[in-house]
Parts: sequence; structure tokens; C-alpha cells
Amino acid sequence: MSLRVLLVDDEELARFRLRGLVNDCLLPKANVVGEAASVQQAVVWLAAHACDVVLLDIAMPGRDGTQLAAELRNRPGAPAVVFVTAHTQHALKAFDLDAVDYLTKPVRRERLHAALQRVAQRIALAPAPAAPADDEPVIVVGDRGRVVRVPLSDVLYLKAELKYVTLRTADRSHVLDESLSDLQERLGERFLRVHRNALVARSAVRALQRRAMPGEGDDEGGESWAVCIAPVDEWLAVSRRQVAAVREALVAAGR
Repeated sequence: MSLRVLLVDDEELARFRLRGLVNDCLLPKANVVGEAASVQQAVVWLAAHACDVVLLDIAMPGRDGTQLAAELRNRPGAPAVVFVTAHTQHALKAFDLDAVDYLTKPVRRERLHAALQRVAQRIALAPAPAAPADDEPVIVVGDRGRVVRVPLSDVLYLKAELKYVTLRTADRSHVLDESLSDLQERLGERFLRVHRNALVARSAVRALQRRAMPGEGDDEGGESWAVCIAPVDEWLAVSRRQVAAVREALVAAGR
């Protein structure tokens, strides 16, 4: 098997050295699939990607590595954790957090390879996960340090705001660190681009009409086309070039 490794360390030089040591590992084979310079960056990365083991520093700006390890410990299917730190005083706490190993810098190649072997053994002995009940696609989002799987059928719309995208369901909103263009490509025909800043689930389109939309008016009366999103009864602006597509979606849905 080939282990997928995430490096989390605020020092770029430390990550560079670890990357070389990981790439030298042959039994088991291991590949660095991601890097993060803080716990927050790691949380965002883990919300959208998978890995088998996190090589995790402890003392970093912001939240420290033990906090991330504590969160991962409570997640089903979470990656294993190997602490890589310049300090020895956290070792007892690290093993309380179910860390596979605790390596001190500078890391020796033999010690890292032994730690990765233990990770591979743990994975081999773990029970196989239960098969999902269905093939419902999901969007994975980070929410206050947790990973939340939002069924695609629950998503009403996605709207770009500043540097982020807001994902809206009937119950709440989530923030994604992805571009709207990338999301449109991934989500396919279930969603309709109604504006340069918005994708709407075709099933959520309820009405199209002229309304006063702040900052979106395209005539002297300050009105523009807008689409009503059910069941939240929110209105999103529709660009003139997308009006025909929205009308077609309404006709196709018999509305």
C-alpha cells in the first residue's frame, strides 16, 4: 500500500526536510499529498481531501497541534497522527490522544520510517468501513473544526461572496474555500448558473420576476431579474444572459 501523508508545520524548511524523508520511505511506500502551515489550514485541507496519516507539529501560531489531534480522535475514519516536534514535554499528552508515534526534531530517517510502518500496520488491522446506504453525492465542508458531509440534494444554492462561497441549505449556511467555477464543473447539470456569483439547484427554482435588487438594477427603475429559491423564499439576482435558461428550468419543472 502507499500511505497518503499530510505535513502540518509552520516552518517551510521543516516541511521540506520531512517531504524528502517521506519520499525515501519504501516499506511502506509513502507520498506527501498535502501541506499546511497551521492547524486552520490543515482543517480546511482535510475538509476537502483524504489522507492516511498527518505528520503534525505541536507549537504553531494559533491553535496547536494537540488541539487538531483531539478533534481528529473523535472523527470516524480520521487519519492517524504522528507528532513531529522540537519539544519533548508533550509526549505523554500525545499518546493520550492516540498518536501512533512522537518524533523529536531533527527527525532521523529510521525513526520516521518505523513510525510510518506502525501506521500501515494499524490501517491493515482496522475493520473495513461499512458500505454507504446509497450513492448520494455530497459536498464536504469544514465547520468549526469538524468535517460535515452535506448531501447534494440538500443544497439550494451556492453564492460567491468576497473570497468565499456560501452554501445554503434549508436549515443553515456553510462557507467553502473554493471557486464557483470549480464547483460548477464538479456539480454538473443539477445546478444552474444564474449570475456570475451564483449557482442554483434546478429543483429549488420557484419563480422568476423583476424585482428591486440592491446593487443589481439594470435599468433606471433599479430593477433586475431575480429568481425565488424555495423553501427559504430568498431572491437571487439573475443576469440578463441567464434569464432564458431560468425560464427553461421553470418550464421543465412544470412551474
